[in-house]
Amino acid sequence: MPTVIRAQVADEARRARLAVMGALPAYVERAPLPSLARGVRTVWVQQTGPGLYVQRNLPTGGAELQCRVGSVPRLIGPLTAAKIEVLPAESTVVGVRFRAGAAAALLGVPADELVDLVVPLDELWGDRAVRLGELLASAASSSAEAALGVLQNDLALLQAVASPPDPLVTTAVRRLMPWETADIGALTAELDISTSQLRRRFLSVVGVPPKTLQRTLRFQGYLALAQAASADDGLGGGRLADLAGVIGYADQSHLSRECVRLAGLTPRQLLGGREDRCGPGHDHSASYQPFLAGRRGSTLRR
Repeated sequence: MPTVIRAQVADEARRARLAVMGALPAYVERAPLPSLARGVRTVWVQQTGPGLYVQRNLPTGGAELQCRVGSVPRLIGPLTAAKIEVLPAESTVVGVRFRAGAAAALLGVPADELVDLVVPLDELWGDRAVRLGELLASAASSSAEAALGVLQNDLALLQAVASPPDPLVTTAVRRLMPWETADIGALTAELDISTSQLRRRFLSVVGVPPKTLQRTLRFQGYLALAQAASADDGLGGGRLADLAGVIGYADQSHLSRECVRLAGLTPRQLLGGREDRCGPGHDHSASYQPFLAGRRGSTLRR
């Protein structure tokens, strides 16, 4: 057996042993409860290993609620660039990733006041956030999945009494997905609203202007295709660079510029070989499913 292959086999065996022992970081993502699907894109459980874990939070278009067990939950507002943090060893985090424009109604705060910020949830919810943190810690003594269930149930109760998101903005967000219209002017005409009015409503509800959101969603669509290609789900396992044109980038250079702007890394660095990238065990299928489903169900317009 060639030396390189022997080394790869040995490394995979080592990782498998460490995973069984709980010594590797773990991340499990899934679709939310049906009652939350209107406003939540995905939920997850994350557990770090025995060392500090460098995490790169990428722009997704929406806000995220991250609850490290034993701490007050916190909100990561809509991001326009990657935000890097270091998670303590042996941490358990349960989280919720909101759809673009869905969090502001639940939080009672204009979304543009939260852009690129990490805010302890008690600054927004007061004692309610502290009680939620205590409930999550109690549930986590049983299992991380139990804590995630508590978080989802709490949000479902809140969503039931909250005002629904702005329907016009919700429609516009859906039309800004990668496989939909690529022209803001045509979108405003379709919605019978001026460009300035749409921008104001987006800033309040989404946090960023329509064009900024569109660029973020296109990048998320690229990441969805890249993961699908890596999993060889019918995209032929082609080179990741070849997917740039599929998602609507003018060329590889265009993709690289956008990747550096949004993620702080080139596509090659982001998708292979960095400690602060997603590990090989991180499956984001639940989060990326809307992008892949949209592509299968529509004709790409550029």
